[in-house]
Amino acid sequence: MDSLSTEQLGIGYGDRLIVEDLNISIPKGKITTLIGPNGCGKSTILKTMSRILRSKTGAVYLNGNGIHQMSTKDIAKDMAILPQTPEAPSGLTVYELVSYGRFPHQSGFGRLQAEDRRIIKQALEETGMAEYHERPIEALSGGQRQRVWIAMALAQGTELLLLDEPTTYLDLAHQLEILQLLEKLNKQQGRTILMVIHDLNHAARFSHYMIALKKGKVIKEGTAEEVMTPDVLKQVFHIDAEIVNDPRTNKPICLTYDLIQHDKVIEHV
Repeated sequence: MDSLSTEQLGIGYGDRLIVEDLNISIPKGKITTLIGPNGCGKSTILKTMSRILRSKTGAVYLNGNGIHQMSTKDIAKDMAILPQTPEAPSGLTVYELVSYGRFPHQSGFGRLQAEDRRIIKQALEETGMAEYHERPIEALSGGQRQRVWIAMALAQGTELLLLDEPTTYLDLAHQLEILQLLEKLNKQQGRTILMVIHDLNHAARFSHYMIALKKGKVIKEGTAEEVMTPDVLKQVFHIDAEIVNDPRTNKPICLTYDLIQHDKVIEHV
């Protein structure tokens, strides 16, 4: 079963189409990553699938329902999205930011109820941020801030999490911490996760399913073993890659690569 899918989706800015006739399905209860070169439409697709952007043609379906026929509040009960560079209002504490995740479930004056506070506490504990609940957001490290944003998404109580490059600007250790946290949420809670990732080895290591894109079109989709191949990477990234199996995870990794030289030599004027 698929929790999120597109049908002949067309996306563009002005008269320029970036994505045309896109048909993809995100497997329920799995981690799926979108990979591809800069400008291929990964983030644009993610934003359109979450209704941040409106498509020009086609449709997006969330649990079988057309996303543009759903209310914003109903979408927020089923799907949470973490943008690439989220910004919190100045002065907010960790607890206050995470509490925003309960907004779709509130009515009237929007006061937090006992159940809301229980869910917020649980989200903080699951992300390892409970001890920082009174700390201002601006006093946190990059990795800690990312954990708080994920905690806010968890507080929404959604089954589906969309993340646009969740490891951007983080060092190697914090990148791994965030990806392992998402892996834990998937394994222990069965959450469906769709994310855009630039690091191919991270994508292969943490994904059940990968979708390789180029110029708004799907070049290859499937397991890491099916997508992380020299032929696919040559077509998508124009590189000659050496793919081996990681001895720790048994997943394919890109060991090294070279740019493929153009057939024609560019003459300098």
